Formats: sequence, structure tokens, C-alpha cells
Amino acid sequence: MSDTVESDAAQQAEIEDRTPRGIAFRAFVYLVAVHFISAFFFLLFYLGDR
Repeated sequence: MSDTVESDAAQQAEIEDRTPRGIAFRAFVYLVAVHFISAFFFLLFYLGDR
């Protein structure tokens, strides 16, 4: 039984190690998307002001 508990703990630790990387990637994608949207709006306002 202790082998199963250690195995489960190892799997849980592996899952927890991957989670922050996924969050960091998602935050990076959101950051890039927000900058693209901001640049698009800036372009619209710039062209509309001409």
C-alpha cells in the first residue's frame, strides 16, 4: 500500500509542477493578445483622425 501512496504523491507532484508553466503561458498569450488589440485600436483612431 505504501508503494501506491508514494506513486500517487509522485504523480501529484508532477501535476503540480506543470501547473505554473501553464498559467505563465496563458498569461503571456493574454498579454500579447491585449497588446495586439490595443495596437489595432490605436491604428483605428490614428486612421480615423486623418
